[in-house]
Amino acid sequence: MSVTTASTTALSIEQAVDEIRDQCSGISPRLVLFFASSRYNPASIGRAMHDAFPGAQVIGCSTAGEITSGRVMKDSIVAMAFDEGTIEGVACSAVTDITSPDALADAVRGLEGGIGTPLRELDFQKYVGVILIDGLSGAEEQVMDRLGDLTDVAFIGGSAGDDLKFQSTHVYLNGAAYTGAAVLALLKPAGEFDIIKTQSFRTLDAVLVPTKVNEERREVIEFNGMPAVLAYARALGVSVEDAPKRFMHNPVGLVTGDDFFVRSPRQIDGGGILFYCKVKEGMELALLEATDIVEDTRRAVDEKVRQLGGASALINFHCILRALELEEKGQEEAYGSIFTDIPTIGFSTYGEEYIGHINQTSTMLIFK
Repeated sequence: MSVTTASTTALSIEQAVDEIRDQCSGISPRLVLFFASSRYNPASIGRAMHDAFPGAQVIGCSTAGEITSGRVMKDSIVAMAFDEGTIEGVACSAVTDITSPDALADAVRGLEGGIGTPLRELDFQKYVGVILIDGLSGAEEQVMDRLGDLTDVAFIGGSAGDDLKFQSTHVYLNGAAYTGAAVLALLKPAGEFDIIKTQSFRTLDAVLVPTKVNEERREVIEFNGMPAVLAYARALGVSVEDAPKRFMHNPVGLVTGDDFFVRSPRQIDGGGILFYCKVKEGMELALLEATDIVEDTRRAVDEKVRQLGGASALINFHCILRALELEEKGQEEAYGSIFTDIPTIGFSTYGEEYIGHINQTSTMLIFK
């Protein structure tokens, strides 16, 4: 069994891909996963990475920052190569138009053809899915909902970024670059695997219930029967003018037992609040308060490694809002150090995919 990680900050695509390939020279990969800064031309980097690893499935996306073992990076490419001893089976396909149910159905048929079994019949304990999706599409929820209807296999992933330019994000599959699209990979790992979902918040006493929403715009118009921004500001005891300053540190969350799924405010629109993911009417949302990302993440990773009895690889889909908070607090080096002893790649996302679409979370796929 072998997993190799690679990274580069070379400016030219030719040099960058040469460095990635050289760092992976000791492995004959079945799957190569890469995350690349948006400074690299999408069509060129997608094609070059595919050409560098003939015989492998090569998937990736553009980012808002990158992670590799022990380091948080920017303006770079990070990659992970898996051999057949680590990944027994893999099938990949592209949802070329994520607004089209037919495109998703075609992509699912592609996975089923590659793996030789209908998705509905797969054992969720033996298979896991990875999804990389256009981070500016606003379509993550509908894609994840449809996937959830088609299979019990967990799909985990992230929304592609473009280094906070918010202009265009891309996903890559076997030499092609797509926008308005998603890439799906269905994996059959040779050994055990698990998923980590960690966020760094505690609940406050206030509960905000959306009483009027526009789901398509990801907008809450009213909380608790009053203009959303007014209700949010009152719950925090701040002025409406100061409310946006609290969005990163005080999002809201859907509480389920001891866990919760974060919904992050993006901006005020009149009396309403636009969010980074959809919020449903009548959903009880707890007001949250930020805790320590580094310590919370270290604890979550250490506990999962202990449960598995070790880790051979980790893929980290890490919300850009978490990355910005770490940068604000000067904790990027401390965060990167969590992954020093585990072969790791990851990227700063425009949202995370796991049981739907969420924010301000790290969702990680970890292999024993």
